[in-house]
Amino acid sequence: MKAEKDDVVSGSTTDKSRLTIIAFVSFLTGAFLMSAFLTVGRRDWPSYLLSQPNTKPNTKPISTSPIQLQSILHYATSKITPQQSLQEITVSFNVLRQISPCNFLVFGLGYDSLMWASLNPNGLTLFLEESPEWVTTVLKDAPFLNAKTVSYRTHLKEADRLLASYRDEPYCLPGKAYLKGNRKCRLALESLPDDVYEREWDVIMIDAPRGYAPEQPGRMAAIFSAAVLARSRKRVGNTHVYLHDVDRKVEKMFAKEFLCMKYKVGGVGRLWHFEIPPNNSSGTNFC
Repeated sequence: MKAEKDDVVSGSTTDKSRLTIIAFVSFLTGAFLMSAFLTVGRRDWPSYLLSQPNTKPNTKPISTSPIQLQSILHYATSKITPQQSLQEITVSFNVLRQISPCNFLVFGLGYDSLMWASLNPNGLTLFLEESPEWVTTVLKDAPFLNAKTVSYRTHLKEADRLLASYRDEPYCLPGKAYLKGNRKCRLALESLPDDVYEREWDVIMIDAPRGYAPEQPGRMAAIFSAAVLARSRKRVGNTHVYLHDVDRKVEKMFAKEFLCMKYKVGGVGRLWHFEIPPNNSSGTNFC
């Protein structure tokens, strides 16, 4: 995702950790796209990428798509690295390898967007970004990405108050909570593109909006809205929700309140992985 400070992800990378990420992303994309889609057997996969069994065995070769080839070229030549670490990317990769093609909703747009889109070949990957200027910048180099601008009604400085008071609004509560047009619940993202409301999402990645300064939106509404989307699922199966930057107070508090630790199935570094089942129960608690 887009770095939250200009100096978090820079265009000049000389330290070993950044070079490691560049090498990993290049290998990850190349190995996944070329080996997974152009070969049938599992024996070609490195052992650390086989930590979870593939539930969709390959029966025939699948053609590599243009976005996959573009991703290989981009990460093999770029000095700009994704914000997530090698280990964090691998957690999401393992699930996408199993369930793709799928509906993949990503809060944030940035240096790793081309990678996420290429790891969901033939599926729908939609990026939601708060900054129109940043959307324009990214799409200049990757116009084939599906990215939409969204607005937020919250500020990070309001996080404690929003968490303490949301139960006072019935349309924030399980059983009545909804998103589209829900002006009464400030945690509901009520004006997202219709594409978001019209689909059921198999995977949701929350790595935006910005949440390191008081006046910024924070990720409170994104976390709440992801929980509502997951709980309203009608199709069989759970929704995979990934939340980045859980080392920060607000992300951790809102994850515990709305995504629920009983649904946490893994995580590494600053990333938590939840599998949230459909749930239309009423009450005052999401968990």
